[in-house]
Amino acid sequence: MKSARFLADRAVVLLLGVAVGTAIGYAFGSSGKSGETPVASSTQSITSLDNQSYSPEQASSDQPVMNNSVATVEPPRLAEKETSEGYKPFVPSHSPLPPEPSSANLNQRLSQGEPLRVGVFGDSYGDGLWSALYRLLPAKEGYRVLKFSQQSTGFTRYQSLNVEEKAKSDLVSQPVDIAVICFGANDVQGVLVGHHAAPLLSAEWRQVIGDRIESFVSMLRQKGISVYWVGLPVMRKADFDASISSMNSFYAAEMAKLNVPFIETRSLTVDENGQYAPYLMDGTNDATKKMTLMRANDGVHMSMTGYVRLSRGLASQIRHFADQHRPKLPATSSETASLVASQKEVSR
Repeated sequence: MKSARFLADRAVVLLLGVAVGTAIGYAFGSSGKSGETPVASSTQSITSLDNQSYSPEQASSDQPVMNNSVATVEPPRLAEKETSEGYKPFVPSHSPLPPEPSSANLNQRLSQGEPLRVGVFGDSYGDGLWSALYRLLPAKEGYRVLKFSQQSTGFTRYQSLNVEEKAKSDLVSQPVDIAVICFGANDVQGVLVGHHAAPLLSAEWRQVIGDRIESFVSMLRQKGISVYWVGLPVMRKADFDASISSMNSFYAAEMAKLNVPFIETRSLTVDENGQYAPYLMDGTNDATKKMTLMRANDGVHMSMTGYVRLSRGLASQIRHFADQHRPKLPATSSETASLVASQKEVSR
C-alpha cells in the first residue's frame, strides 16, 4: 500500500503546456523556408492535452497558446512481464562502440547529395527540440529532421511504453544518421521493480534506468547512429527543479560513461542571478538583442523561441558533424589563383 501511494504521488507531474513547443514547431514545418513537410513517425498532427489541435496561426505567436485543463495521470500498473519475472540487469552483448561509428555508408550517401538525417527521440521536450531543429537545419541545406518523440513517455514508464522498442520499430522505415535524445520531464517518479517501487534516484532506480539508457544508446549505435543527449533546463517550482537538476547530473554521468556528448541547457535558461526567468535577453548581436519570452506558462516547457535557444549549440555541432562527413568541394579557378598569389606574397 505504501508503494502504491508513493507511485501515485510521484506519477502526477503537471505538464499543462505539453504541446506548446510542438505546436509551434508544426507551424515551422508548415510555413518554414525549407520547402519540406515535417515527417512525424507516429503522429500526423500536434494536439493539446484535450486533443484539440493547434492551428499554425495560433502557434506562430511568441506567446504560448495554453490549455487550461489539468493532466490527470493514472498510477502506473505492473506490467505482466515485470510482475512475473522481476528486473533483470542489462548485460551488453557486444563491445562498446565509439561516439561516431563507421561512416563509410554515410560518406557515400552524402557524396550522392542525400541529406543528413537527424532523428529526435524523447517526450514533449523532444517534440519541442524537433520543432527547433527542423527550423535550424533546413532541408534546402541538406538536412532532414525526423520526429520520433512521443508525449508522456520516459524510461520509468516501460509498463505503458518501452521507448527502445518503439525506436527500433520507427527506425525500420525511417533510418537516421544522428539521434538527439531528450527524456526526463516524466521520469521524476519511482520505477517499478518486480512487485515494489524503487524511489526516485535511489541506487536501485539508478541501476534500472541506467541499464535502460545504456541499452537504448547501444541499440542506436549498433545501427551506426551517432548519439547526442540533451539535458533539461531550470524549472519554476523549486522542488521539481531540484529533482530535475539531480536527474541532469545522473544523465550527464551516464553519458560520460557511454562517451556520448551531453548538451547542457540549464545555463541557457537562467537570469544573471542563476534563477528561473520566463523572459531572457536573446538575439544574435547587440543590435537585435531584446527581452524575449522563453517559457510556457506551466513553468516547465519552453516557448517556440525558447526551444530554438536550447537548440542553437546542438545545431552547430550537427553542422560540424556534417561538414566532416560531406565531401570537400574542389576549389574554383578564382580561389586557386588567389591561393597561388598569396603563397607567392608569403615567399617574398
